[in-house]
Amino acid sequence: MIAMAVIGALAGLVVGSFIGVLGERWPRGEQVSRGRSRCEACEKTLGPHELVPLFSYLVQRGRCRGCHARIPRRLPLVELLAAGAGAISFAAARQPFDFAWAGFAWALIALALLDMRALWLPDRLTVPLALAGLAVAALQGYVLLSLAGALTGFTMLFLFSAIYTALRRRRGLGGGDPKLLAAIGAWLGPGALPLVLLFGSLLGLTAAAIMLVLGRSVSRNTKLPFGMFLIAGTACYVFLTHLPVSLAYGIPVP
Repeated sequence: MIAMAVIGALAGLVVGSFIGVLGERWPRGEQVSRGRSRCEACEKTLGPHELVPLFSYLVQRGRCRGCHARIPRRLPLVELLAAGAGAISFAAARQPFDFAWAGFAWALIALALLDMRALWLPDRLTVPLALAGLAVAALQGYVLLSLAGALTGFTMLFLFSAIYTALRRRRGLGGGDPKLLAAIGAWLGPGALPLVLLFGSLLGLTAAAIMLVLGRSVSRNTKLPFGMFLIAGTACYVFLTHLPVSLAYGIPVP
């Protein structure tokens, strides 16, 4: 288990580094996989020794070697989250299909970053994530449960958004939120969705309350990354329900 956790953590660091690049470039319409990484402040092209996930950030004390501008703290945080997700998923895996849960977690981290940075949940991530959940379920024999989760997740938020829009004459949710919950439902099943929604909503309300305490303006028109809170709610659900049992008894994460 320890060896698999280490392998998963190392894989997660690499994936997390890519997610950080994706979160910076994709919302700006830049090519994610082309072009050398560079400092956003001075445009200095980064060398290989400056691109080692997490290690380079620590050695450079969170600053660019060229202009000494601060490297955004979200980048090492994303790498740490991806490493943790990889370590846990690999340690809990008992059969080949279980490793797919690392991909699920990494995709959610990428979506959370994009939603936080740009209030954007691209279909090019949410739809393949839902299809991957259905495919894994089909290979393991519970595709109907997965399909029910996807349909339930999408319908819940789609109807909420439609009713809110009809009553308030403005959109209450982004178009990507129902698709995100559909993807989560495809992986976790319909039974998980009430708690995921509950945890996500509580976290969103907590964030709004903290903003008020800090003196920031919060109004009906304030846009919050609800998708990011749904993803955090998903993490809470997994950690509080399935993960302890999975690690203790070797039962797959869902």
